[in-house]
Amino acid sequence: MKQYKTVHINVFMVLPLDQNNVELNDEYSEMATSVTDYKNTCVNFIHEISKDYLEWVYYYKLPMAEDNKRRTTIADVVHKTSVWINNAANTIKGVDVIMNDGIQKMAEATAGYPFQIGVFVNKKSSYTTVNNGSININLKSVGRFTRKTKLGFYQKNTQFRIETTGTAFFDKDNIILDEFGFMNINLKLNALQCVASDVISFTIIVVETEKNMETDRRGVTTIIKIM
Repeated sequence: MKQYKTVHINVFMVLPLDQNNVELNDEYSEMATSVTDYKNTCVNFIHEISKDYLEWVYYYKLPMAEDNKRRTTIADVVHKTSVWINNAANTIKGVDVIMNDGIQKMAEATAGYPFQIGVFVNKKSSYTTVNNGSININLKSVGRFTRKTKLGFYQKNTQFRIETTGTAFFDKDNIILDEFGFMNINLKLNALQCVASDVISFTIIVVETEKNMETDRRGVTTIIKIM
């Protein structure tokens, strides 16, 4: 079993914990001789762990088109995460935020999306840049057949996953928990205390329901760099 650095991610929607509990020792970041050294370590780690996700895609025995879609998405996440680690991070904490964002995105790609979800910041998804302040997040989703969708919880008492080099939080006044036939709502992410070069990664969970019962759920992860 490979030994990795601790990565705090929630993969409840994808894999059994005993299969993907790829925890590393925090000593890796503590032993890094420089940010550049740590970037190289984490880029290599992203490439290595992607192989585990690709193995799970193979395990699912999906139709060819869906199999190719998930594999292509995982490869894209590996590439973009590596670019962001090298170009957007200037601290070890920043590298961790971007690396964990990439791992979360690979988990989501492995699970796939049985119903439609879109998370947009400045009309862009997954990766974007903004000025600090109140960040508008547009969330759209549509359930299958006659099913509805609603905002879910990342963990039992945690609405959203947020990891950042600065300070950021969702404005609770903008959180709507209603069910929608077509969800098109706006959330507000408060990043007033962030400064240029801070990075924020967050995950939004959407639940699909039928007759007030949950039928499925998926997460969408986005990373933002403050300019």
